[in-house]
Amino acid sequence: MAKVIAIANQKGGVGKTTTAINLAASLAVLEKRVLLVDADPQANATSGTGFDLRNIKTSIYECLVDEVNPKDIILNSEIKGLDLIPSNIDLVGAEIEMLNLPNREKMLKGVIDRVKDDYDFVLIDCSPSLGLITVNALSAADSVMIPVQCEYFALEGLGKLLNTIKIIQSRLNTTLEIEGFLLTMYDARLRLSNQVVDEVKKHFQQMVFETIIQRNIKLSEAPSYGKPVILYDAVSTGSANYVNLARELLQRNSMTKIDSKEKQINEN
Repeated sequence: MAKVIAIANQKGGVGKTTTAINLAASLAVLEKRVLLVDADPQANATSGTGFDLRNIKTSIYECLVDEVNPKDIILNSEIKGLDLIPSNIDLVGAEIEMLNLPNREKMLKGVIDRVKDDYDFVLIDCSPSLGLITVNALSAADSVMIPVQCEYFALEGLGKLLNTIKIIQSRLNTTLEIEGFLLTMYDARLRLSNQVVDEVKKHFQQMVFETIIQRNIKLSEAPSYGKPVILYDAVSTGSANYVNLARELLQRNSMTKIDSKEKQINEN
């Protein structure tokens, strides 16, 4: 059964979609079965994985509103082991249409539950908001990864996101955990970047991933070619960063399983 990770931060431009695409691709290259769920009406994760939005006729919207079977719309990417549930602009209207539906906060969980046995990881690319679709993503997830850009006002809005996570933990998803904070857009030449790294690590300590995503031209160019950076330029800094992040994520989760087993043994 897959581990479901939502990649969320209501602040735009922090590297959510870049992380969703490239972490998913890197995990697949490391021979994990990965499903990327595009839960953003902008559908950048869909186009950035190589799919023409003009050809997307059925998307996550139909799964949520019309109860279409997600297995019928999953797309196979260019990378073996990486599949996609696409999005398109129709998702903009989903929140309004879902308002009067029962269990409206858990509809995405129902969609993912139908397919997650086929994967090792499900990554959800959230929109830059804390609306109903993002609440659905957090309700469906086992954990949430929070990208934080190494720029001015980096911590702005994090308090609101963390408060939303607490509310969801208390009311909708008691097992939701924070997977970690991911520092993005790092430039070692800038004093500000280094100050942000220090500040985030001071606030969140062990919850911060050791891997830092550096600013990289190839990483910025790859989406316009509809490719994860590992396909666009496998030897680039951006590609190396995300492969390292994938390895760190795998190591963290293998340790979590070991700790869980030890706890069960001690309790018995």
